[in-house]
Amino acid sequence: MIQQDHLPHALMITGSEGMGKFEFAMQLIEKLTGYQDLNVKDNAKLDLEQPTLLRRSFYQNLIYCRDSEINEETMKVSNEIRIKQVRAFCNALNKTADDLQIGLMFYADKMNISAANSLLKTLEEPRKNTLIILLVHEPKKLPITIRSRCQNIHIPPSFDEATINWIKEKLPIQQQQDFDIGQLLHNANGVPFNVVDDLNGNEFLEYQKRQNYLLSLASHPQKYSKKNEFEGDEKGLLKCLTNLVIEAIKIKQLNRATGLVELNEIANQAKLDFLYKFLDDLNHSSRLLNTSINIKLLLDNVLIVWSHISHLKRYPIIIDRN
Repeated sequence: MIQQDHLPHALMITGSEGMGKFEFAMQLIEKLTGYQDLNVKDNAKLDLEQPTLLRRSFYQNLIYCRDSEINEETMKVSNEIRIKQVRAFCNALNKTADDLQIGLMFYADKMNISAANSLLKTLEEPRKNTLIILLVHEPKKLPITIRSRCQNIHIPPSFDEATINWIKEKLPIQQQQDFDIGQLLHNANGVPFNVVDDLNGNEFLEYQKRQNYLLSLASHPQKYSKKNEFEGDEKGLLKCLTNLVIEAIKIKQLNRATGLVELNEIANQAKLDFLYKFLDDLNHSSRLLNTSINIKLLLDNVLIVWSHISHLKRYPIIIDRN
């Protein structure tokens, strides 16, 4: 689009959190402004560390709009983009400028409805020589009127060799040798930054503990106990179990073993339709975590079924959906 001089007035860059939308936007801005290998990224990251709503970078015509405003009355940080921020953002972009004006909003799906309506007028009447870039985790949270006025660039989950090599470049040599990066990428649902963040923190070790517990439970059902060490970590345990079930389905359908020997055995013995039903129940259980449901009882029901998944003759009802 740049080469053909057909860049739209508004781009919406979508993808899961951790997919690299921000990094892609920064590379695009560097390309458009001609500033290569300078401090565009550093400047924006500095902004991310500040409770600032609107900040100009070294490139005078680059405007940021983001969440994390401090409410002057409560002195608490707001996690939404509000109308006064969007008005300031649009006013800054409406000023006359000879060079390209770029407005970067992250993350636009955090706008409340009033803020979205305020942005709509600017999108409907775009100024010449202006580009608005919206970074979006969940497009469905934006009104269709906003989405329809932007050209969407979606960054999908990635499992290819180039992504695996990119992750390896971010890690110390020892971690590259100790872990199966491809397997970790699958566990992270193809989101590369999540793999890097987990390995650089304690999350991966915690994930390993959850995984080992769940594999041991399914391999040795007699070990099941209503008292488990993951009380308070129901969300993390369900996410780990969901990943294992998805991997088990792949093993079953593709007839392709993984490095997890216990999971290969579980998948080979379990019925495929039971795995699919269990996956559906897990997804529903994850949604219920944000309700008033008894989480401990829910998790007990899920773990009992998982511990017997290889030997079930009839699939039980885990959740009453009525």
